[in-house]
Amino acid sequence: MDEPGVADLKTVVTEACMNVVVHAYPADEAGLMEVDAVQEPNGLTVSVRDFGMGIRPRPDVERPSLRIGLTLIAALSKSFEIKGGVDRGTEIRMHLPLRSDPENVAAAEPAAAVAEETEMRVGEPDLLGPILGRALGALAARREIAVDRLSDTMLLSDAISAGAPASFEDGHVSLSIADREDGLELRIGPMKGGGGKQLRASLNLPATGGSLESLADEVRVEQDDDGEFLVVAIAAIS
Repeated sequence: MDEPGVADLKTVVTEACMNVVVHAYPADEAGLMEVDAVQEPNGLTVSVRDFGMGIRPRPDVERPSLRIGLTLIAALSKSFEIKGGVDRGTEIRMHLPLRSDPENVAAAEPAAAVAEETEMRVGEPDLLGPILGRALGALAARREIAVDRLSDTMLLSDAISAGAPASFEDGHVSLSIADREDGLELRIGPMKGGGGKQLRASLNLPATGGSLESLADEVRVEQDDDGEFLVVAIAAIS
């Protein structure tokens, strides 16, 4: 890893560990924290795990859940996954890609570009809304996205978070957010057969005859050999 890559690694691991220190266990109790790092051909995967109270979907005043820490992890990691639940502990798994030092790479073997995409898999449906909203907010900060469009995106992400778990067989939602020149693209899936269409239908508003799709610049369903995907595009200011 080059110097910026190491700095990102330090930041995401520090934020994940700080969440354990501050939130995992009652203030008057000690608790275990496990940190595991696995070297892979294209980067480093780090998991930080506790066995405490777990991330709570609706934070209380005394013990708020992840806020800026999760935003940083979403913005700096290539992908991350959160597992756990109330009173079952929490595990955050983060993958950071290798960034090659040009001085150590032969001219005939240029380093592959790192995709500007954040991948997530959320194991608890109640956590999807807070996690997706914060991740979208973090990535939107990189683009010129109008405040009203960002507000629309947050409303749409809440609706998607409510309907998405039913479209996955195990209730664990997989998604990615691509940071493109023209804005953000949220891609949810792969889902079981009909899952993409089912999730898209959940955005309809029967009482008004409209749909929350109008809050996005584009909503479509795609299909490949892995299953169905719901794709939502949010355009940047042109």
